Amino acid sequence: MDVEALRASPIGRLVPISGTDGRTGTHYDYYAYLADPLPASVELSTSTWKAVVSAEAALARLDQAARQVPNPGLLRRPALRREAQSTSALEGTFAPIEALLEPDLEERGQLPLEVREILNFVVAAEEAFGWIQERPLTVGLIANLQRILVQGTPGEYSDAGRLRDRQVFIGPRDSPIQEARFVPAPFGDRLQAGFEQCVEWTNNPPGDMPAVVQTALAHYQFETLHPFSDGNGRIGRLLIVLQLMRLGVLVHPILVVSPWFEQRREQYQHQLLDLSKSGLWDNWVNFFATGIQAAATGTHARVDALLSWQEEVVAQVRQAGAAGVAERVARELIGQPILNAGHVARRHQITHQGAMNALRRLSQLGIVDEQVRNGRVTFLAARAIELLRR
Repeated sequence: MDVEALRASPIGRLVPISGTDGRTGTHYDYYAYLADPLPASVELSTSTWKAVVSAEAALARLDQAARQVPNPGLLRRPALRREAQSTSALEGTFAPIEALLEPDLEERGQLPLEVREILNFVVAAEEAFGWIQERPLTVGLIANLQRILVQGTPGEYSDAGRLRDRQVFIGPRDSPIQEARFVPAPFGDRLQAGFEQCVEWTNNPPGDMPAVVQTALAHYQFETLHPFSDGNGRIGRLLIVLQLMRLGVLVHPILVVSPWFEQRREQYQHQLLDLSKSGLWDNWVNFFATGIQAAATGTHARVDALLSWQEEVVAQVRQAGAAGVAERVARELIGQPILNAGHVARRHQITHQGAMNALRRLSQLGIVDEQVRNGRVTFLAARAIELLRR
């Protein structure tokens, strides 16, 4: 860690820490970085203000598009799984999108560890989306999201669901703390106070600060405090969408933010650390706003492509005279592109044979492909999955 640069930080301070490295059993005396409370205003350049305006315009277009969809829930399911996949990939956990779109996945007991970790994010996000529509963010809510996120994974430490009770550092796992890239706030009262201040600022931000700027500042603060023993990156990126919902910028949580940051992982980490050193918000806000604008534009394009494909397949089904269940299933493929007869029978309250007949009719039309997955006859809409991968 660049101790001298961080010692001169105008937006935080170094505090001495000591302890025993739990991995090696060796004692250390070092420093941790404690961020100051967030400011009421920041100085931004003209180019950064333009990036902020572009980001907020892209978010408005995305939200307007979602509002016009008769059933936006169809878009929410694949968007959330795409976000879950990408935000987990940033932390080194990967599973193909097909594995996350299997029907009734949440009800299965035995899942590969990487799928369980990513699915935990989906469960946590759904919990958060239900909460934020009626209530503000709280320390308790965020801690509970972290508990859900790490449940049944190697990151489920004894302090899961609570602020961490240990010192953590960011850097190579096999290196001593002195070689860490960054050492976040020490656990205890100072971390508790800093996190409470961050949540309070997020709920009651400066009234004249644009939503994207507010979100950029809150995201920096959360990641710099690193309040949990595991899952800080994934929770922090989930909070971006929650904050935009809380601010009324998004009504439907279909924004997929992580792929853009995943593709720029080193730059993302560098920007966060550079801000801690310099205290200059301009570069970070510009980078963040550019990412949000790209994410909103990309999500919007994906939504348009899915809806166009939906129109095509529904028209194809009608032209073939295959109305009824087959048409309803075709309409829902943008949200559930992998199906089996059992799932369709339960969802549409029909017999198993009736569901199989509808799915095989769609297969005959070339809309879905029949295959065996995990020992079950399954129908997969390859075009929908291709559009989701973009």
